[in-house]
Amino acid sequence: MRHEHVFGQFAGRGGRRVRPPPPVLKAQDLTLTYAGPKGPNIAVDRVSLQIAWGERLVLLGQSGCGKSSILKALAGFLKPVGGTITLHGKPVTGPGPDRIVVFQEFDQLLPWKTAVQNVEFPLRKARGLGKAEARQRTEDALERVGLTRALTSFPHQLSGGMKQRVAIARAPAMKPEVLLMDEPFAALDALTRERLQADLLRVAEETRATLLFVTRSIEEAVLIGTRLHLLSSHPGRTIRTMTTEGAVPGEPSFAQLSQEVHELLFQGGVTADV
Repeated sequence: MRHEHVFGQFAGRGGRRVRPPPPVLKAQDLTLTYAGPKGPNIAVDRVSLQIAWGERLVLLGQSGCGKSSILKALAGFLKPVGGTITLHGKPVTGPGPDRIVVFQEFDQLLPWKTAVQNVEFPLRKARGLGKAEARQRTEDALERVGLTRALTSFPHQLSGGMKQRVAIARAPAMKPEVLLMDEPFAALDALTRERLQADLLRVAEETRATLLFVTRSIEEAVLIGTRLHLLSSHPGRTIRTMTTEGAVPGEPSFAQLSQEVHELLFQGGVTADV
């Protein structure tokens, strides 16, 4: 049985098929398992997706659908049991600076380094930048997320939201091919979450970041993504991939798309044959 998607195409509003630009990162028939008491259990079943340069693709589904597992596989942390993952057509065999991950936990920063040092350190070590260039890129990145006054603060002196803003600043500063974000705002209060969503959108648009974003929030998905990849409940299978084009926050189009996504996930959330 094949599931509802046509690889290399995705469904726009009204089911119209649109051909996306060439992919930067691509997964084909991705299958992931985890160990169970009676043997391997399938977490993700033959999911295919692709991300083009400058796109913001959101993986959306209920808990246990394999969203985070897919992200970890794309990052090179989890080896698939089936299917392929390629970056610019070359197989992904492990982690690398071409794919930077931001997790939801607040302990992503080195506690003995200041905010500016946390951003600057990987630029010097992983990217090999000189001190002056790394410092300039760091200060620019922290300014984008409103942390100019916290450059010399250590992580223990920062709130949870501020720590995430440092992580958000550090990731695009590395200029990765793809930025991978695993529910980075899930543990934050509503006001801080809204602020960081706005920060992320501004940074992504200014840097033309290519982004894969994982969330369980429909509203957040429609706000952040240029495309949505909907996953069924366990095991994770593709329900549909759709564009968010025309969905404007605060207007009926946004609510209409959110409702459409809700119905697909919770009422018709089973994959269909094609």
